[in-house]
Amino acid sequence: MSQKFSIAPSRHRRSTPAEKRAAASSAALDLRVTERRKGVVVSFKKVYQIEPLELVDLIKKGVPAHTVVELARRMSITKERLFATLGLPRATVDRKVRENKALSPDESSRVLGVARLVGHAQTLVDESGEPQDFNAAQWVANWLAQPMPALAGHCPAELMDTAEGQAIVANLLERAQSGAYA
Repeated sequence: MSQKFSIAPSRHRRSTPAEKRAAASSAALDLRVTERRKGVVVSFKKVYQIEPLELVDLIKKGVPAHTVVELARRMSITKERLFATLGLPRATVDRKVRENKALSPDESSRVLGVARLVGHAQTLVDESGEPQDFNAAQWVANWLAQPMPALAGHCPAELMDTAEGQAIVANLLERAQSGAYA
């Protein structure tokens, strides 16, 4: 049995803009608790498509720490590798996972940056018309580990620990899709 957490407006009144943003932010992460184990199912495309102000709200609230573990699982990498890529302190994140706490805004921003990158890749593939059997999360994990001529031979993963670095990587992905960098 799954229980979905979301902020749902009352049926007896209209939703305020703030309630709509909160509901959209909650839906973007699609948090679920199962009887077998706690887990986070991330809809990467929803995270990628979230409105900027909603994203800021989500970052300020902090994403659940176990989002990092689920993201690593979906990317088929170890959580330690993801911690290193994002510059996240392992002990702190592990403690927050155990205590079922949210990440700090800075940590949330980095984690959502990767989720948005996966959503970006999925959107590009969907728009190309050939999304069958494409695992965007695994593809991004592999792509981040590849040295890129556009980055002077560095791997995109080396830039994922800052917002500016993530913007550079997202731009590189966009240019690669357009054929600017193959």
